[in-house]
Amino acid sequence: MNTCIIGIGSNIEAEAHIPRAIELIGRDCKILKISKMMKTKPIGYTNQADFTNGAVKIETNWSRRELNLYLKKIEDQLGRDRTQIKFGPRTIDLDLMIWNGQVVDQDYYTRDFLRQSAAELGFKESG
Repeated sequence: MNTCIIGIGSNIEAEAHIPRAIELIGRDCKILKISKMMKTKPIGYTNQADFTNGAVKIETNWSRRELNLYLKKIEDQLGRDRTQIKFGPRTIDLDLMIWNGQVVDQDYYTRDFLRQSAAELGFKESG
């Protein structure tokens, strides 16, 4: 069994898309805990609405690759437009952040809200 933390973000109807994404994840993975959601300023392209960000801790039997493909499928299902600029507005953003106690998303080190959400879900950096 793999224990993972997935970062969740949205700035297009976040109040609808974030709970829906969590609901969909919960159909196929065991949700252990959900962090509080927080408002964050956009990074990179700043001429857009603030984001709502948080994280969810899950257990899954899937491999890391299978989980990443699954998360992209949920993003697509919730209307994620991949033709937009890299840091542009999005209905949902799901990123595998922690895989079995190891940081696998380098954004973790540069974004306070990711570290805060992971810590709230019980993650402690080793070293």
